[in-house]
Amino acid sequence: MTFIEPGLYVHNGFAEGPLADAALSRAARAGQLLHELQEQAPTLTDDQLRDGVYQALRRFAQDQRTMCQVDSITALIRRGVRIDWPVTDRLACA
Repeated sequence: MTFIEPGLYVHNGFAEGPLADAALSRAARAGQLLHELQEQAPTLTDDQLRDGVYQALRRFAQDQRTMCQVDSITALIRRGVRIDWPVTDRLACA
């Protein structure tokens, strides 16, 4: 087991601890938000959809997303392309 910082360590190639759990939780919530947006897309305005994508990505990455990323994903959703956001039960480390 490799200690990285308080609340985060690596064991057998996977991150573990409260910080890893929080990252997995954020990823799952972002995926859920994107799924909901894709279901609601036909009833949303472009600005509402763009804002929803921005909020989902922001929740996942906890930082500012570039509008290029947001616009790209928004355009894909608007065209009916399904965005899959799989989340595993463990956080793999490189």
